[in-house]
Amino acid sequence: MGAAVYALREVRRARYAVAAVFAVHGAVTGSFATRVPWIQDHAGVSAGQLGLALAFPALGASVAMPLAGRIAHRFGARTALRGLIALWTLSLVLPSIAPNLLTLCLALFVYGATAGMSDVAMNALGVEVENRLDKSIMSGLHGMWSAGALIGSAAGTLAAHLGSDARLHHALASAVLTVAGVTACAWVLDLQPAEDEEPPPRFALPPRSALLIGAIGFCAVFAEGASLDWSAVYLRDRLDASPGLAAACTTGFTLTMAVARIAGDHVVDRYGAVRTVRASGVVAVLGGLLIVLAEHPAAAMAGFALMGLGIAVVVPLCFAAAGRSGSNPSLAIAGVATITYTSGLIAPSAIGLLAQATSLMVSFVLVTLLSCGIAGFAGVLRAGDRAKITRPDAAVPDRRP
Repeated sequence: MGAAVYALREVRRARYAVAAVFAVHGAVTGSFATRVPWIQDHAGVSAGQLGLALAFPALGASVAMPLAGRIAHRFGARTALRGLIALWTLSLVLPSIAPNLLTLCLALFVYGATAGMSDVAMNALGVEVENRLDKSIMSGLHGMWSAGALIGSAAGTLAAHLGSDARLHHALASAVLTVAGVTACAWVLDLQPAEDEEPPPRFALPPRSALLIGAIGFCAVFAEGASLDWSAVYLRDRLDASPGLAAACTTGFTLTMAVARIAGDHVVDRYGAVRTVRASGVVAVLGGLLIVLAEHPAAAMAGFALMGLGIAVVVPLCFAAAGRSGSNPSLAIAGVATITYTSGLIAPSAIGLLAQATSLMVSFVLVTLLSCGIAGFAGVLRAGDRAKITRPDAAVPDRRP
């Protein structure tokens, strides 16, 4: 009995620790997103060139993400996460010091590589904690990511309003977040591979069962990536909003995402994954229409807030459905993760390139059309409607870290 109580306390402590790491990861993203207009002006790049530069995080992540599993296998999950989250927080300073397109592309390559590796490591530990607790926590963990993004974007909004140099802002944010992330890693689960365990493969094709689930996640994450990186630019360039108001739009978007994700587990328990995602898709479409039709910054800000509310819980529910589909749940989860993460990294560049060829309004017409897919294909997430099974030993881990 004493061992079970100790194990429960250990897993609960690990849950709070990995939640803190999710928040730190989100804060880096929020800090970067609100200063994209400043970075664009400092590097002297056009909308199309900015879109090209924002493709480099996708390239960096695609190259580096497979290394995360091998790093965890070599050093253990806790040490790997500690190092990777520190690299991610420190990489925040790089885009703001880039003086031209070439250096901005290189900086964003490193930024994306460290983002991808740390994201894989923290989500793997989050799934392990969820399995040991035998209850859904992933929506809440993603809610902590959004809460961190909200804090980072709020600080960025204030910095933009005060007209501060993004290089100083990001240097200070990087120092604070590095300390916070490394400290939180002291209490995550310290998983170690078995002596005879082979390193994970560098690449594996997602199973067929993950493709439709991944497609829904692709639509949601595309809208998220587009809104995070382009909402401030959209208000500034299309609606002539001030830098402070434009940055505040990103803050509103992250606020609604944070609230919806933190409450998401309770909503899904009551209404189920399919109905929750179907309603979420409708809300996202309404938000997209409001963005496209807006003639005043306030209307566009409301549209981005609705977009955040609509897409918030979709990705956590995609992971839940993937874990209950097919004969190899771990491979299905990895496949969905690859599809959704790639979507988030290519979305900003796709929006920029389409904006260069047409306009930002047309770019968000595409986002709105993709949001229709969330509502239309929600039925494939039926595997994510978690059956409520109570086991007295649910919190006792099957293996010790």
